[in-house]
Amino acid sequence: MLQSYIKITEGLRRLRADKDGVVSFEYVIVAACIVAAVSAAFGTGAAGGIGKALTDSISTISAAVTVAVSA
Repeated sequence: MLQSYIKITEGLRRLRADKDGVVSFEYVIVAACIVAAVSAAFGTGAAGGIGKALTDSISTISAAVTVAVSA
């Protein structure tokens, strides 16, 4: 009985001292934040975020080139 108690106590002590799981969890949190930031920046389609800005810019440049060519 005493040997089982000692094994369990030592196992819990090693588990408490192990920091690898905490670091892995922190990486998961950082990755989720990066995904959220990219999703917010680009939006879920071409109608939002940077996609809309790029579409508007390309349309403006295209219209300016068309006017310059026809003049």
